[in-house]
Amino acid sequence: MGAVELGGEFVTAPLATYARLREQGSVHRAITPDGTEVWLVTRYEDVRAGLADPRLSLDKAHARDGYRGFSLPPELDANLLNMDAPDHTRLRRITAQAFRVHHLRPRVQQIADELLDAITPAGAADLIASYAGPLPILVISELLGVPQADRPDFRAWTDEMLAPTSRESAGEALRSLHRFLLELVAAKRTDPGEDFISSLLAQHDRLSADELTSAAFLMLFAGYENTVNLLGNGFAALLSHPDQLTAMRTEPELLRSAVDELLRFDPPPQTAIRRFPITDVEIGGVTVPAGATVLLSLVSAQHDPEVFADPDALDLTRADNPHLAFGHGAHFCLGAPLARMEAEVGFETALRRLPGLAPAARPDELRWRPSFRNRGLRDLPVTFEPAEPKG
Repeated sequence: MGAVELGGEFVTAPLATYARLREQGSVHRAITPDGTEVWLVTRYEDVRAGLADPRLSLDKAHARDGYRGFSLPPELDANLLNMDAPDHTRLRRITAQAFRVHHLRPRVQQIADELLDAITPAGAADLIASYAGPLPILVISELLGVPQADRPDFRAWTDEMLAPTSRESAGEALRSLHRFLLELVAAKRTDPGEDFISSLLAQHDRLSADELTSAAFLMLFAGYENTVNLLGNGFAALLSHPDQLTAMRTEPELLRSAVDELLRFDPPPQTAIRRFPITDVEIGGVTVPAGATVLLSLVSAQHDPEVFADPDALDLTRADNPHLAFGHGAHFCLGAPLARMEAEVGFETALRRLPGLAPAARPDELRWRPSFRNRGLRDLPVTFEPAEPKG
């Protein structure tokens, strides 16, 4: 069998495509749109085991012939997504000590209400542009201690990197963001606050300069894009399942299990961060050679009927839900508590304050970003009953 092309149907019809692959086997040779040869793992048990397998390295130094995917300058690449133990263990412990988010919940609530205040009188909006997009970047700005005056540029550079208008513009946005982070770190050294960067600086003797800047950069990108897509994909799923939307609106006790089910049903990262075997390794009965690029499909694993009953149904009451959207093992997402908090506040507030919420476009009219790895909407037009701002 030839290699699977990771384009087209992996964006337009991922569930049907992955169901066919699972039936054929767990592991498949595949080609990414940029020409990279990879091994795609599709069945739940193999994906879960792979997420925790120390033989599958995150360090690009183990990539055979180099990795041709998205790359960063070394000063931004000394992060948890490019490290194995013991460096990963050390850096994760330090970062976890600095990463405290529960105190942010009132501010997250305030931001959500302010964003909805701006759209409720109109009775119609693009939920991505007006709500799911700005909410996470404003929260990340609070977490990193970005000054108010710098936040418009901060968001513009980040948006350009996530959805570039050209390769040149993306490169310039990355350089601008890198300069900004260096300046922000320098400012926090002389005038620390109660933010993530200041907390890391308090442990400066345990971090290199590159590790510190890379940690801030990773917090930005992991916390921004994934949360935008969690909210956007979640609202799209709820709007296409009116019975589930009604249940979530009328049964507040469902909120936590609802977020888990939305993470399972249409996860923002369709595959986990790439891995590179440090030795030949057998996965699902297939020998994957050392140095190859392995992609563990989260969305396929989470729709595996061997693990999930009626996996293609959205069921907010699903009790047995061992989804892998935040990963598994030593690399379990450090930002999971923040993402979950933003999702809980984001969904609950919008459903409470936007009565009559309904889609303004058919599901087949929605525009998805052209990526097999990260699934997210370009826009999500909706209508609702107009109301005066909360304030």
